[in-house]
Amino acid sequence: MLRLRAICPFSWRVFQFRTCSCKPLISQMITCTDEEQVFDLIEKNKAILSEKQVECAFNILWQFQKQKTSFLKNVECIRDHPQFLTLHNLATSQMEFMNDDTLVNVLYITQQCATEAHDLVAALVTEAWRRLERFDINVLSKFSSCLANQHLYFSPLMGKIADIVHRNLETIEDLRSLSVLMVSISSLISQRFQEQLVNKTEHLFDTIDSSQVNVARRIVQFLRNTKYSYYPLLEMCNKVFLSNMNHLDLDSISKILSLYHFLQFHSFEFVKMAKKRLTEMIPLFDHPDGFVKLFVALGPIAGPEEKKQLKSTLLLMSEELTRQQALAVMRAMEEMESRNSHLIKKIASILHKHLDNYKPIELLRITQALIFLHFQSKELFVKLRELLLRYLKISVIPSEISILVYALSILPSPHLDEVGISRIEAILPQCDLNDLNGFATSVLRWIHYDHKYLDNTTGKQLKLLQKLDHYGLQRLRKYNNLNLLREELKSLKGDWFAESLLEETAGGLDPFMLVFLGYSLAILGYFPEDLLKAIFNIKFLAKMDSQLEFLCSSLNMKVQFRLMELNRAVCLECPEYQIPWFHDRFCQQQYNKDIGSMNGAQQQIYKMLAEVLGGTNCVKASVLTPYYHRIDFECILDKRKKALPYGSHNITLGKLPEMHWESNTQITGSRLPPGAERIALQFLDSRAFCRNIPHLKGKSAMKKRQLEILGYHVIQIPHFEWNSMALSTKEARMDYLRERIFGEGKS
Repeated sequence: MLRLRAICPFSWRVFQFRTCSCKPLISQMITCTDEEQVFDLIEKNKAILSEKQVECAFNILWQFQKQKTSFLKNVECIRDHPQFLTLHNLATSQMEFMNDDTLVNVLYITQQCATEAHDLVAALVTEAWRRLERFDINVLSKFSSCLANQHLYFSPLMGKIADIVHRNLETIEDLRSLSVLMVSISSLISQRFQEQLVNKTEHLFDTIDSSQVNVARRIVQFLRNTKYSYYPLLEMCNKVFLSNMNHLDLDSISKILSLYHFLQFHSFEFVKMAKKRLTEMIPLFDHPDGFVKLFVALGPIAGPEEKKQLKSTLLLMSEELTRQQALAVMRAMEEMESRNSHLIKKIASILHKHLDNYKPIELLRITQALIFLHFQSKELFVKLRELLLRYLKISVIPSEISILVYALSILPSPHLDEVGISRIEAILPQCDLNDLNGFATSVLRWIHYDHKYLDNTTGKQLKLLQKLDHYGLQRLRKYNNLNLLREELKSLKGDWFAESLLEETAGGLDPFMLVFLGYSLAILGYFPEDLLKAIFNIKFLAKMDSQLEFLCSSLNMKVQFRLMELNRAVCLECPEYQIPWFHDRFCQQQYNKDIGSMNGAQQQIYKMLAEVLGGTNCVKASVLTPYYHRIDFECILDKRKKALPYGSHNITLGKLPEMHWESNTQITGSRLPPGAERIALQFLDSRAFCRNIPHLKGKSAMKKRQLEILGYHVIQIPHFEWNSMALSTKEARMDYLRERIFGEGKS
């Protein structure tokens, strides 16, 4: 044995080093003070580096990069170093020996440090895919983040990750990892899976520390990605942000404000604290990279003095702005409704200089901002028009063409030549109602302008409008699902859909579908005359009656109720159509069947109203109005804001009083004393609002409109106000009712 060791001393030393010196080498890496020292160690030990040492080298290099200010420059310094190629080759050769955590960690750092290392990244991703099913939740979340960094949101691999999360959701207890996964897979999930993820997040939220800002931010990002304004979860995240406001940096605050704006989540407290924190940061930024971010975040919420300071500082550094920074500033100035002509002119000149490099959506934003800010420059608008037309001639994406056409239509002297008209015509079969509506709005604007100046292209534009009607009608007739149709109708603007397209639909849709459509449009405030007269036609109603008997009882009743509600809406909101009210008997039969009862909140309100108004004889509960709207409570105030008593009537709490039917077509206010006002108080539970956000549903908004037409002053009491901490005492609720009814606070 001794002779063998004497013969092969070198081999013996190498073997010992491989087994025993791993830890010392890692310790040496950890004590390195710069990249060169790490690369020296790699060069000296490249023949013996283990997979753990390779991972450590990547980690140390990445930590150095995160500490640098000139990030891009230092990344290039690492990527171009000769020994980085050595590290690259070592990682490629040893990846199959790496454990799961090491493999994904090396992939993540390689993406951050070496954007050109496509072969290594591809090899690491392939190896990770092979092991995917065995990854724990932490490794899986980090791997999903790596795929997201490569914009592989819709890849089969991301789909596989979504499936793994779905199958194992019940066992996942780590919200940090889950939040990363939720953001990564958000483009691929169904509505049901989305709701499961939200429920799981709610369940796990109390398990995280209140300092976990990144977890809360990712949850809000997920809600933004899925366009799901889930109010309870947003409130939970908002509390985390508020409790950590002093530790939030500019990027975090800016991101949160942007997410809240998209989700239409309004937190006065967050905006107030963010404004204070951002204002304190103004002296800290003297370079465009940071100051533009501050300007965009603080500008729209700043006070007059802060806005003045922001604009004057920005003007000094305006020559240094990049094209993206100039665009961000111009959009912020639009939101701020700025009238600083000197700054507007300065930013516009930067935009003009870089105009060739902007994408179509960016050109639209530039056009909108310049028009809104009343900026005038013939040269700039001519260049904008040339670029928009150039993009229009080559684009094949309906939404992009719609953007380009809209931008062209809002320019001064809007006009579209034959080539532009041909591009629109070619894309029409692929468009949804939103795209078609956008095109129609733009074409109507052109027709108005060309007609004004007797342009000879007006005839071609009229033909294009007819084609838009044709394809819109085809799109409309394809729908057999009202929910899908409503989704497309939600964001429609302008009059084309209501006044042009629907005129031709009456004969093409199923009678029940037509009633539902008419009702949906009435909620939105659309009352197309031809459609309504087609519905409220003896032949149409007779046809519908003959088909009702073939429906199940629940659907039969739903159709009848929708027809009644549409009839009521037309009679009240469009009396000029002279469509008669013919649901008197139907309503009496239905409301006599179920008088109903008051819930706990309504009983509380009734008792307090009696105290506030001066007795139970000054308030009525569950009142039926003309046209059979039911309101929770009614009272009458004289011209001195004093409650007037009704005739004697008693009520047993929990049960509603008996109704006395009166003529349903008399306007309520017609029998009031001079100067008196009839008040309707409605308690709005969660069903009156969009799911999980405090936005009134269309049906509740329509009821308010119609009660006001009937002569009521309508007071709505949202459940989230009545049950809030601010109204947790009887005194606070009494003051709340006094304020809402009389416009006064404490008695």
